[in-house]
Amino acid sequence: MKHSRKTRLELLADRQGLSLAARLNPAASDLPHEVTERLRAARERALASRKVQTARAQGAYGMGGSLALNHGDDDQMGWLGRLSSGLALLLLVVGMLGISEAQNDLRARELAEVDVALLTDDLPPAAFADPGFLQFLQTDDL
Repeated sequence: MKHSRKTRLELLADRQGLSLAARLNPAASDLPHEVTERLRAARERALASRKVQTARAQGAYGMGGSLALNHGDDDQMGWLGRLSSGLALLLLVVGMLGISEAQNDLRARELAEVDVALLTDDLPPAAFADPGFLQFLQTDDL
């Protein structure tokens, strides 16, 4: 009989749980009654919590290096889900365009500042391209 990946993982978890329980059971008879009652209550709460979580069946799971969002048992998203997904995508695109525009403006301002500094300086722009001038700047104490 062929099992799905999820079933095999559940079987392995069950086996490990049973082996752990087999190791813990002999020591359980030595525990006081109060401790065993607290453990029983905690076990019941954990089982109830698991039932609630599996009833919702929503979350994210990864398989083979990819991540998928699961919206429950039905694969149909309601109109509100589609609207919110579309709105999120639209906001993402607008944000990326805004960041790109802001970076382009910043780059243009920086280039303009360099151009203004070069054009208003006492030296001609050709002096900065001269390798001898760079050596002059490094050796001269201005």
